Amino acid sequence: MSERYTDLNSYLRARFGCRVQKITLDASLNCPNRDGSLSSDGCIYCNDRGSGTGAHAQGLTITEQLRHGKAALFRRYKAQKFIAYFQSFSNTYAPLEELRQIYSEALDVEDIVGLSIGTRPDCINTPVLDLLESYARRCLVWIEYGLQSAHDRTLNIINRGHSFSDFENAVYATAGRGIKICVHVILGLPGEHPPHVHQTARILARLPIDGIKLHLLYIVKGTRLEDLYKQGQYRCLQQSEYVELVGDFLERLPSRIIIQRLTGDPHRDELVAPMWSLKKSETLQLIKQSLEDRNTWQGKKVEPV
Repeated sequence: MSERYTDLNSYLRARFGCRVQKITLDASLNCPNRDGSLSSDGCIYCNDRGSGTGAHAQGLTITEQLRHGKAALFRRYKAQKFIAYFQSFSNTYAPLEELRQIYSEALDVEDIVGLSIGTRPDCINTPVLDLLESYARRCLVWIEYGLQSAHDRTLNIINRGHSFSDFENAVYATAGRGIKICVHVILGLPGEHPPHVHQTARILARLPIDGIKLHLLYIVKGTRLEDLYKQGQYRCLQQSEYVELVGDFLERLPSRIIIQRLTGDPHRDELVAPMWSLKKSETLQLIKQSLEDRNTWQGKKVEPV
């Protein structure tokens, strides 16, 4: 644990005794919010790339992506163990046997000690959870549910295509299976103000979740959000506003919840605004300094049950 919040690197080092890094994978899966099942438009902030690397389109298999990632992360961090992170789009949105194949392929690569599966709460079912539970008996398994906000009005505005109730049902269906649950939340969503963010944190604090990823809402090319921004209908958070909101959010989370991320990583060639979001190291340092200056920490304002 860092001085002010429970960080992922410390958790992984304590569990595995060495530096552990995630390797981002592109399995070329789709999303029901893009393939017409729910919508063809996707969330207003998501483009055709879907937060992906494009590695699959380049012809790289899961094994090849992992081998390249291992080499790069060893050079940069001297990492010795790795987690296969299926990130692009919805990574439980495929036939069960296809999922079994790609997850097993990843775990067959040397020094892969776990899986992290990014998906939507409406893209989960009992057979998939049974499969993930079987892996969780022998390695670390995280499922990362994209929620973004606990407010249904916001979810409708961003064309998320599911409700908070869908998310809550997915969490309770997953809990108790040995699968760790991480939740993605975006700060700066249209129509939200600090009280909305505080309420999302308070609600999540009461659920059986294990981790949180916080993201800044930044604007990328080719999205509905870009249109709204250019029409003057959306204003990006300033860096100082984001830093303050992160501190507010951490205060309302119990210390048992692992903070996996405090801000995002936009692709420079896709980014429209805000440009300060490219300054990740600076933003992280400002968050840490703000926690010091406020004399606050994760869990300081957790409400009693």
